[in-house]
Amino acid sequence: MNSLGTVPVGGHSPVRVMGIINASPESFYKKSVFTEKRAIAKTAKQMEEDGADFIDIGGMSTAPYLKTLVSENKEIERITNAVEAVQKVSRLPISIDTCRASVAEAALDLGVEIINDISGLKYDRDMPRILDEYRPSVVVCSYSKKLVTGNQIIQARNLLHESIAIAKKAHIINNKIVVDPAVGFFRRRAMGRFFTKIDSDWLKRDVLVLQNLRLIKDGHPLLVSVSRKSFVGNLLNEPNPEKRLYGSLAAETICVLNGADIIRTHNVKATRDAIKIAQRLGNFRKGL
Repeated sequence: MNSLGTVPVGGHSPVRVMGIINASPESFYKKSVFTEKRAIAKTAKQMEEDGADFIDIGGMSTAPYLKTLVSENKEIERITNAVEAVQKVSRLPISIDTCRASVAEAALDLGVEIINDISGLKYDRDMPRILDEYRPSVVVCSYSKKLVTGNQIIQARNLLHESIAIAKKAHIINNKIVVDPAVGFFRRRAMGRFFTKIDSDWLKRDVLVLQNLRLIKDGHPLLVSVSRKSFVGNLLNEPNPEKRLYGSLAAETICVLNGADIIRTHNVKATRDAIKIAQRLGNFRKGL
Protein backbone atom coordinates (compact mmCIF):
# COMPACT_ATOMS: atom_id res chain seq x y z
CA MET A 1 0.00 0.00 0.00
CA ASN A 2 1.25 3.48 -0.89
CA SER A 3 1.49 6.02 1.89
CA LEU A 4 2.59 9.58 2.49
CA GLY A 5 3.83 9.71 6.03
CA THR A 6 1.44 7.46 7.93
CA VAL A 7 -1.53 8.14 5.62
CA PRO A 8 -2.48 5.67 2.86
CA VAL A 9 -2.73 7.38 -0.54
CA GLY A 10 -3.75 6.34 -4.04
CA GLY A 11 -5.48 3.14 -5.03
CA HIS A 12 -8.77 2.72 -3.17
CA SER A 13 -7.91 5.35 -0.56
CA PRO A 14 -10.02 8.52 -0.59
CA VAL A 15 -8.55 11.64 -2.15
CA ARG A 16 -6.45 13.37 0.49
CA VAL A 17 -6.12 17.07 1.32
CA MET A 18 -2.83 18.78 2.10
CA GLY A 19 -3.21 22.16 3.78
CA ILE A 20 -0.64 24.87 3.03
CA ILE A 21 1.03 27.00 5.69
CA ASN A 22 3.57 29.48 4.36
CA ALA A 23 6.12 30.78 6.85
CA SER A 24 7.50 32.93 4.03
CA PRO A 25 6.27 36.55 3.92
CA GLU A 26 7.23 36.74 0.23
CA SER A 27 4.65 34.10 -0.78
CA PHE A 28 2.21 35.17 -3.48
CA TYR A 29 -0.98 34.55 -1.46
CA LYS A 30 -0.61 36.69 1.63
CA LYS A 31 -3.50 35.10 3.53
CA SER A 32 -1.54 31.84 3.59
CA VAL A 33 1.39 33.50 5.39
CA PHE A 34 1.81 32.92 9.13
CA THR A 35 5.04 33.77 10.92
CA GLU A 36 4.10 33.87 14.61
CA LYS A 37 3.87 30.56 16.44
CA ARG A 38 0.45 31.30 17.90
CA ALA A 39 -1.02 32.04 14.45
CA ILE A 40 0.66 28.99 12.93
CA ALA A 41 -0.69 26.73 15.66
CA LYS A 42 -4.20 28.16 15.35
CA THR A 43 -4.16 27.67 11.58
CA ALA A 44 -2.87 24.10 11.83
CA LYS A 45 -5.52 23.17 14.39
CA GLN A 46 -8.24 24.66 12.19
CA MET A 47 -6.93 22.77 9.15
CA GLU A 48 -7.10 19.51 11.09
CA GLU A 49 -10.66 20.25 12.19
CA ASP A 50 -11.56 21.11 8.59
CA GLY A 51 -10.41 17.72 7.34
CA ALA A 52 -6.78 18.10 6.27
CA ASP A 53 -4.77 14.88 6.07
CA PHE A 54 -1.36 16.61 5.99
CA ILE A 55 0.09 20.06 6.62
CA ASP A 56 2.65 21.36 4.13
CA ILE A 57 5.01 24.03 5.47
CA GLY A 58 7.08 26.29 3.26
CA GLY A 59 9.89 28.52 4.44
CA MET A 60 10.69 30.15 1.10
CA SER A 61 8.39 30.94 -1.79
CA THR A 62 9.32 29.27 -5.08
CA ALA A 63 6.85 31.18 -7.27
CA PRO A 64 8.74 31.48 -10.58
CA TYR A 65 7.52 35.00 -11.33
CA LEU A 66 8.85 36.48 -8.07
CA LYS A 67 12.32 37.15 -6.65
CA THR A 68 12.01 35.19 -3.44
CA LEU A 69 15.40 33.66 -2.66
CA VAL A 70 16.36 33.71 1.03
CA SER A 71 19.36 32.23 2.82
CA GLU A 72 19.32 28.61 3.91
CA ASN A 73 19.66 29.73 7.53
CA LYS A 74 16.58 31.93 7.20
CA GLU A 75 14.61 29.11 5.61
CA ILE A 76 15.67 26.73 8.40
CA GLU A 77 14.68 29.28 11.05
CA ARG A 78 11.24 29.72 9.52
CA ILE A 79 10.68 25.99 9.07
CA THR A 80 11.81 25.12 12.58
CA ASN A 81 9.56 27.75 14.11
CA ALA A 82 6.55 26.53 12.13
CA VAL A 83 7.12 22.81 12.68
CA GLU A 84 7.43 23.26 16.44
CA ALA A 85 4.21 25.29 16.50
CA VAL A 86 2.26 22.71 14.50
CA GLN A 87 3.53 19.75 16.51
CA LYS A 88 2.20 21.29 19.72
CA VAL A 89 -1.40 21.24 18.49
CA SER A 90 -1.66 18.58 15.79
CA ARG A 91 -0.58 15.02 15.05
CA LEU A 92 -1.11 15.34 11.32
CA PRO A 93 1.90 14.31 9.21
CA ILE A 94 3.96 17.36 8.27
CA SER A 95 5.38 17.93 4.81
CA ILE A 96 8.21 20.37 4.19
CA ASP A 97 8.25 22.22 0.88
CA THR A 98 11.95 22.67 0.17
CA CYS A 99 14.64 21.98 -2.44
CA ARG A 100 17.50 22.36 0.03
CA ALA A 101 19.13 19.43 1.80
CA SER A 102 20.08 21.41 4.91
CA VAL A 103 16.48 22.55 5.37
CA ALA A 104 15.18 19.04 4.85
CA GLU A 105 17.65 17.70 7.40
CA ALA A 106 16.65 20.28 10.01
CA ALA A 107 12.99 19.38 9.54
CA LEU A 108 13.60 15.63 9.60
CA ASP A 109 15.54 16.04 12.85
CA LEU A 110 12.32 17.45 14.32
CA GLY A 111 10.36 14.36 13.27
CA VAL A 112 8.88 15.58 9.98
CA GLU A 113 7.75 12.65 7.83
CA ILE A 114 7.51 14.08 4.30
CA ILE A 115 9.80 16.08 2.01
CA ASN A 116 8.09 17.89 -0.87
CA ASP A 117 10.78 18.90 -3.38
CA ILE A 118 9.59 20.95 -6.35
CA SER A 119 12.91 20.28 -8.08
CA GLY A 120 12.31 16.54 -8.03
CA LEU A 121 15.50 16.03 -5.92
CA LYS A 122 17.59 17.61 -8.70
CA TYR A 123 18.43 21.06 -7.31
CA ASP A 124 20.61 20.16 -4.32
CA ARG A 125 23.09 17.34 -4.87
CA ASP A 126 23.06 16.60 -1.13
CA MET A 127 19.32 15.93 -0.99
CA PRO A 128 19.58 12.20 -1.91
CA ARG A 129 22.13 11.69 0.86
CA ILE A 130 19.77 13.21 3.43
CA LEU A 131 16.89 11.09 2.16
CA ASP A 132 19.04 7.99 2.39
CA GLU A 133 19.82 8.79 6.02
CA TYR A 134 16.26 9.49 7.18
CA ARG A 135 14.10 7.56 4.65
CA PRO A 136 11.04 9.88 4.70
CA SER A 137 8.16 9.85 2.26
CA VAL A 138 8.82 12.14 -0.70
CA VAL A 139 6.85 14.18 -3.19
CA VAL A 140 8.79 14.69 -6.41
CA CYS A 141 7.84 17.25 -9.04
CA SER A 142 8.52 17.38 -12.76
CA TYR A 143 11.65 19.51 -13.10
CA SER A 144 14.63 19.99 -15.37
CA LYS A 145 17.67 22.24 -15.27
CA LYS A 146 17.68 22.15 -19.08
CA LEU A 147 15.24 23.42 -21.71
CA VAL A 148 12.32 21.02 -22.14
CA THR A 149 10.78 20.73 -25.60
CA GLY A 150 8.36 18.44 -27.37
CA ASN A 151 5.27 16.69 -26.02
CA GLN A 152 4.78 18.08 -22.53
CA ILE A 153 2.84 15.08 -21.24
CA ILE A 154 5.62 12.71 -22.21
CA GLN A 155 8.22 15.13 -20.86
CA ALA A 156 6.42 15.50 -17.52
CA ARG A 157 6.32 11.73 -17.15
CA ASN A 158 9.95 11.31 -18.18
CA LEU A 159 11.14 13.96 -15.73
CA LEU A 160 9.20 12.27 -12.95
CA HIS A 161 10.80 8.95 -13.85
CA GLU A 162 14.21 10.59 -13.40
CA SER A 163 13.25 11.83 -9.94
CA ILE A 164 11.76 8.48 -8.94
CA ALA A 165 15.06 6.86 -9.91
CA ILE A 166 16.96 9.35 -7.72
CA ALA A 167 14.65 8.58 -4.79
CA LYS A 168 15.03 4.83 -5.21
CA LYS A 169 18.81 5.15 -5.43
CA ALA A 170 18.56 6.89 -2.05
CA HIS A 171 16.68 3.79 -0.79
CA ILE A 172 13.26 5.42 -0.65
CA ILE A 173 10.89 2.53 -1.27
CA ASN A 174 8.46 2.80 -4.17
CA ASN A 175 5.33 3.01 -2.03
CA LYS A 176 6.63 6.13 -0.23
CA ILE A 177 6.98 8.16 -3.46
CA VAL A 178 4.27 10.57 -4.69
CA VAL A 179 4.51 12.49 -7.97
CA ASP A 180 3.50 16.07 -8.85
CA PRO A 181 3.30 17.48 -12.43
CA ALA A 182 4.45 20.92 -11.20
CA VAL A 183 1.64 23.18 -12.36
CA GLY A 184 2.92 26.74 -12.77
CA PHE A 185 6.63 25.89 -12.78
CA PHE A 186 7.18 25.43 -16.53
CA ARG A 187 7.87 28.86 -18.10
CA ARG A 188 9.57 30.55 -21.04
CA ARG A 189 11.27 32.88 -18.56
CA ALA A 190 11.09 33.60 -14.85
CA MET A 191 12.52 35.82 -12.13
CA GLY A 192 13.15 32.99 -9.68
CA ARG A 193 15.47 30.03 -10.11
CA PHE A 194 13.06 27.20 -9.31
CA PHE A 195 11.39 26.66 -12.67
CA THR A 196 11.75 24.55 -15.80
CA LYS A 197 12.36 26.43 -19.04
CA ILE A 198 10.13 25.56 -22.01
CA ASP A 199 9.79 27.05 -25.49
CA SER A 200 5.98 26.89 -25.54
CA ASP A 201 3.08 28.57 -23.76
CA TRP A 202 3.08 27.68 -20.06
CA LEU A 203 -0.68 27.97 -19.65
CA LYS A 204 -1.37 25.56 -22.52
CA ARG A 205 1.17 23.19 -20.99
CA ASP A 206 -0.56 23.18 -17.63
CA VAL A 207 -4.04 22.75 -19.13
CA LEU A 208 -2.83 19.80 -21.19
CA VAL A 209 -1.13 18.19 -18.20
CA LEU A 210 -4.18 18.51 -15.95
CA GLN A 211 -6.38 17.02 -18.65
CA ASN A 212 -4.09 13.98 -18.82
CA LEU A 213 -3.14 13.26 -15.21
CA ARG A 214 -3.68 9.51 -15.53
CA LEU A 215 -1.07 9.35 -18.29
CA ILE A 216 1.42 11.19 -16.09
CA LYS A 217 0.98 9.43 -12.75
CA ASP A 218 2.03 6.11 -14.30
CA GLY A 219 1.12 3.97 -11.31
CA HIS A 220 2.17 6.37 -8.56
CA PRO A 221 -0.11 8.42 -6.29
CA LEU A 222 -0.34 11.92 -7.73
CA LEU A 223 -0.48 15.26 -5.93
CA VAL A 224 -1.77 18.41 -7.64
CA SER A 225 -1.38 21.99 -6.44
CA VAL A 226 -3.41 24.61 -8.31
CA SER A 227 -4.87 26.56 -5.39
CA ARG A 228 -5.06 30.31 -6.12
CA LYS A 229 -2.17 30.02 -8.60
CA SER A 230 -1.58 32.20 -11.65
CA PHE A 231 -2.84 29.23 -13.69
CA VAL A 232 -6.31 29.87 -12.25
CA GLY A 233 -5.84 33.63 -12.44
CA ASN A 234 -5.06 33.50 -16.16
CA LEU A 235 -8.07 31.33 -16.96
CA LEU A 236 -10.31 33.73 -15.02
CA ASN A 237 -8.50 36.92 -16.01
CA GLU A 238 -8.23 37.59 -12.28
CA PRO A 239 -4.90 39.04 -11.06
CA ASN A 240 -5.83 38.98 -7.36
CA PRO A 241 -5.19 35.59 -5.67
CA GLU A 242 -7.81 36.44 -3.03
CA LYS A 243 -10.50 36.30 -5.74
CA ARG A 244 -9.52 32.90 -7.15
CA LEU A 245 -11.28 30.61 -4.66
CA TYR A 246 -14.11 29.42 -6.90
CA GLY A 247 -11.83 28.90 -9.86
CA SER A 248 -9.45 26.94 -7.63
CA LEU A 249 -12.26 24.69 -6.40
CA ALA A 250 -13.41 24.02 -9.96
CA ALA A 251 -9.86 23.16 -11.06
CA GLU A 252 -9.33 20.92 -8.02
CA THR A 253 -12.58 19.09 -8.69
CA ILE A 254 -11.57 18.41 -12.30
CA CYS A 255 -8.17 17.19 -11.08
CA VAL A 256 -9.89 14.69 -8.77
CA LEU A 257 -12.07 13.42 -11.62
CA ASN A 258 -8.96 13.15 -13.80
CA GLY A 259 -7.08 11.01 -11.29
CA ALA A 260 -5.45 13.20 -8.62
CA ASP A 261 -4.95 11.41 -5.30
CA ILE A 262 -3.90 14.40 -3.16
CA ILE A 263 -4.92 18.04 -3.48
CA ARG A 264 -2.57 20.59 -1.95
CA THR A 265 -4.57 23.69 -1.10
CA HIS A 266 -4.91 26.93 0.85
CA ASN A 267 -8.65 26.27 1.27
CA VAL A 268 -8.96 23.08 3.29
CA LYS A 269 -12.67 23.14 4.24
CA ALA A 270 -13.90 24.27 0.83
CA THR A 271 -11.62 21.85 -0.99
CA ARG A 272 -12.65 18.95 1.27
CA ASP A 273 -16.32 19.65 0.50
CA ALA A 274 -15.64 19.82 -3.25
CA ILE A 275 -13.72 16.55 -3.15
CA LYS A 276 -16.52 14.78 -1.26
CA ILE A 277 -19.00 15.73 -3.96
CA ALA A 278 -16.60 14.84 -6.78
CA GLN A 279 -15.93 11.41 -5.26
CA ARG A 280 -19.58 10.66 -4.60
CA LEU A 281 -20.83 11.75 -8.01
CA GLY A 282 -17.80 10.39 -9.82
CA ASN A 283 -18.47 6.98 -8.23
CA PHE A 284 -14.93 5.78 -8.79
CA ARG A 285 -13.46 5.37 -5.30
CA LYS A 286 -14.31 3.13 -2.35
CA GLY A 287 -13.01 5.50 0.28
CA LEU A 288 -16.31 7.21 1.08
